[in-house]
Amino acid sequence: MTYLLLAVLFLAIAAAVAAVAHRIATRRAAPPGARPIGWRPVVLAAVALLVLTAVFDNLMIASGLFTYADAHISGLRIGLAPVEDFAYPLAGVVLLPALWTLFGSRRAR
Repeated sequence: MTYLLLAVLFLAIAAAVAAVAHRIATRRAAPPGARPIGWRPVVLAAVALLVLTAVFDNLMIASGLFTYADAHISGLRIGLAPVEDFAYPLAGVVLLPALWTLFGSRRAR
């Protein structure tokens, strides 16, 4: 299995959970005091995580902590880091607010 296929799988799962969360959140009444999660914090978190991923992945690869077999990556890189590495923080940024929407805050209940 290539890293690109694995990254697409993670992103697809995160997108599916986000779609379900959005659908459920728009159908039910929000608990008192609860506010929907806006896109601005999600975008800011995504930018921060992608920048941190670019910096630290490049440092770790440059120092020899790990390598990628060329046969398993797409060949597109940002510095030394393959673009596939950026799918995991992106999936996390999509998945975490979706799970928060699905399961909610205990304080809001």
